[in-house]
This record gives sequence, C-alpha cells and structure tokens, in this order.
Amino acid sequence: MLDIMDLMIFSMVITYIIKDFHTDQGLAGLIASLTLVASAFGGLIFGFLADRFGRTKSMMASILCYSVGTLLCGFTTGVPTLMIARLIVGLGIGGEWGAGTALLSESWPARHRGKVIAWVQSAFATGYAAAAVVTLLVVPALGWRWAFFVGAAPAVLAFWVRRGTKESEAWTSASERLSPKQSFRRLFAERPGTVVVCLAFTTAAMFGYWGLFTWIPSYLSTPVADGGRGMSLADSTTWIVVMQIGAAVGFVTFGYVADRFGRRTAFLVYFLVAALCIPVFFMLQNQIAMMLFGAVMTLFGTGFYSGFGPTFAELFPTEIRAFAQGFIYNGGRALSALAPAVVGFLADSAGASLAMTGTAVFYLLAAVVVFFFLPETANRKPGLETGTEASAQTTAR
Repeated sequence: MLDIMDLMIFSMVITYIIKDFHTDQGLAGLIASLTLVASAFGGLIFGFLADRFGRTKSMMASILCYSVGTLLCGFTTGVPTLMIARLIVGLGIGGEWGAGTALLSESWPARHRGKVIAWVQSAFATGYAAAAVVTLLVVPALGWRWAFFVGAAPAVLAFWVRRGTKESEAWTSASERLSPKQSFRRLFAERPGTVVVCLAFTTAAMFGYWGLFTWIPSYLSTPVADGGRGMSLADSTTWIVVMQIGAAVGFVTFGYVADRFGRRTAFLVYFLVAALCIPVFFMLQNQIAMMLFGAVMTLFGTGFYSGFGPTFAELFPTEIRAFAQGFIYNGGRALSALAPAVVGFLADSAGASLAMTGTAVFYLLAAVVVFFFLPETANRKPGLETGTEASAQTTAR
C-alpha cells in the first residue's frame, strides 16, 4: 500500500509542480515515465538480491530505497533534482514487487494463491486513495512538498518486515544460488518464448494503465476551459477514493475469477471490459454517473494486476523466480514508461480526453496477446522444480 502511495503522490500534486517549476504536462509526464524506467532496473537489481540473499532482506532494502527517494522529492528545487529523486523512488518500488510476490507465491498452495495475492494487491487501491487523502489534508495548508514528507513514513516498516517475516521454505530449500549472468542465461535459454509473451501482454496492459491513471487526478482538477473537469481538490479526492474502491474490488474479484476459471479467462475479461469502458467514461457528462462508471472502469482497468504475481510464479522455477518476476513485471513498466509522457504531450496538443481515450487500444492489444499466446497456469505449484521441468510443463500445455 505505502509503496503505491509514494508512487502516486506525484500524480496528485503534478499540477502544483507544473506551476512552481514553470514546466508543462509533457515534461511532467516525462518525469513519471522516468520513474517507471527506474522501477525496471530496481526489479532486476532487487530481484537478483531476493534470489541470492533472501526475499525479506531484499524487501527491506527496497522499502528503504523508495522511502529515502520520496523524502528527497520534498527537498527538490527544480525539474532536474526532482527527476533524480523520482529515479530513486522508482528503483525501490520496482524492487519490492518481485521479492514480495515470490514470497507469497511460495508460501501458499495453488488453489488459494490467486485469491491471496489478489487481497494483497488490493492494497494498491488503498495506496492510491491514501495519496489523494494525504494531498487533500496536507497540501492546502503546508504545500505540495509536505505530501512527499508524509510519504516517506514507510521507512519504519523495513525493520518490521525483516523481524516479522520468515523466508519461504522453497527459497531456503533451494540448493542453487545464481549470479546475475546465470539468472539471465537460464531465463532466456530455457524460457525465451514465455518471457516474450509475458513481457508483451504486461507491457500493453501497463501502457494502458499508466497512460490513463497517471493523468486522471490532473484531468479532474484541470479547469473546464483547459479540457478538464474543473473540480476542487476536495471533489477530485472524493472521486479518486470512489474509483479506488472499484479498483480494490477489481483486485480481489480477479483473484477469485482466476482461481475458479483460470488466469487466461480472467485476463481476457478484464482487458476487454476495460477497453470498452474507457471511451464511455469520457463521453459521460453527468458527474455522478461519471464517478460511478469510473469505479467500474477502474475495477477492470486495474484489477488485472492481481494476475501477474501468480501467473509468473507458476511459469518459472524457484532459482530464478523472483528475478524472472521482477524482470517481466518491471520490464513491462519500463517499456510502458512512455505512456505518461505520450499522453501528456498529446493532451497539450489534442486535449486530455482524447489522449486518455486512446489508452483503450492497449488494453485490447493485451487481450489479443493473452488469447493467442499465454498458456494456462492455474493449479501449478511453484515449488522446487528445475527450469527444464517447468519448460516441459509449459510445452505440454
């Protein structure tokens, strides 16, 4: 939850930063994009550390990293220093996901794995909403920098994670500890097709998500004359909280759908419905209807994130699991990192509504990749199988 709060605070205060630093939407979007690129490198670095030294140690280091970066954001004096601080944030946030999902996947049986990870993933919505609430409570009185200072609080959790979380039995029982070079070699030598497919649909889905939801807060608060909805900070915060309730429901329901009907079916349903909802959302004029429909759009446009963890865990062996998960998930983030910048530059020239509506195309593209290429992985056990055995399982399917 708190990592997403740190990530999304930037989106909540982006209009204030644009004004104070005398920049535009395109450059602000570029800062968001660079954060996502950094998260990809964080996934690689901390993913290797998680496979080499343990899941909990890697999680502790990643939490400290993004907390320090968030604190530094509050002290920045211009775009260059803000970019550096956001790069540090991205490194830490990217690193936490791979270690955390590997730990969860290795600790729960296959029949419950999707649901458990879905409940944990639902904290994403809580973090997004928390960023909006922090902005509402802090920014009017103290300024946008204090939103980042509050966001630095997760540093204290690093010590709790290390003290209270045990390593997974699968990791402690694994006999092999690989170097980064060996991890890369095994990942691409044994599973190249799987990596490409997973990276393709993850990138497409994330391009749609980041292109749309990075700019929703700014769109709601931008004056109507400038192409936005002209809402006050209090009204836009209410909207965001309602939409994130939809996201939380989406995260949880995805887990149940995926465990009951399979990962492929769940991904297809969520991607297709999200693609249909986006243009309808921007055509609505009634604010209440738009807010409620926005919750539905967010349910399907965000809930699919719950499927990445169990799906990737079931496709790769223990020795490279955290590395593979971090590489694919954060590689998707890096490749989709252009989305905020692209939408920002398009919004400057064509208007925000049209620019964000175009993100529906990427949800459709993700659905196409899943339909034709993604193998079903439900009920696989991410235990101690070797890469060769895992490859044979995928080939058999």
